[in-house]
Amino acid sequence: METRDCLKSRRSIRRFSDQNVTDEMLLELLEAVRWAPSWANTQCWELIIVREPASKQKLADLLEENNPAFKGVLEAPVVFVICARRGLAGFKKGETTTNKGDWFMFDTGIAAQNLCLAAWDMGLGTVHVGNYDHARVDEFLGLPAGVESVEIIPAGFPAKEGKAPPRKLLDEFVFNERYGQKLNGLNS
Repeated sequence: METRDCLKSRRSIRRFSDQNVTDEMLLELLEAVRWAPSWANTQCWELIIVREPASKQKLADLLEENNPAFKGVLEAPVVFVICARRGLAGFKKGETTTNKGDWFMFDTGIAAQNLCLAAWDMGLGTVHVGNYDHARVDEFLGLPAGVESVEIIPAGFPAKEGKAPPRKLLDEFVFNERYGQKLNGLNS
């Protein structure tokens, strides 16, 4: 699949078939994460792979009430918990280097999107899940001090196709030279 086609066709998938994700596929997904760019190559992400039904049930139970990903976490043959080692990304000699502080959200977001795009290219669906009880998930997974869960990503073969949500037009979020100055000549 061409990269731009993958970007435009990828959908959030919350329902999965019972078809298994092979170990070879899993390794390909992990390689996609491995090659994600990061702040000063700090690679602050760490992943936990969850496949046991009881563990998936516990994760699903820790989602916020009425989270639409509940069934997806249970059904997906593999669930990734993307974690971040704090204090690496955005730091130099132990001090933050920008007014944005720890850069872990940015770097784990890139790694997570690499995983999701690689999955889509392989025929797998995923969804980014961030609305859950982070402290209890971190405790359940035994995360050490300095490591926090950032998001949960169930992955598997889609049970049904998702539809593309409406997208903003370029002139609604792209400006020319300064904020508020319309970008003329480019339309979407």
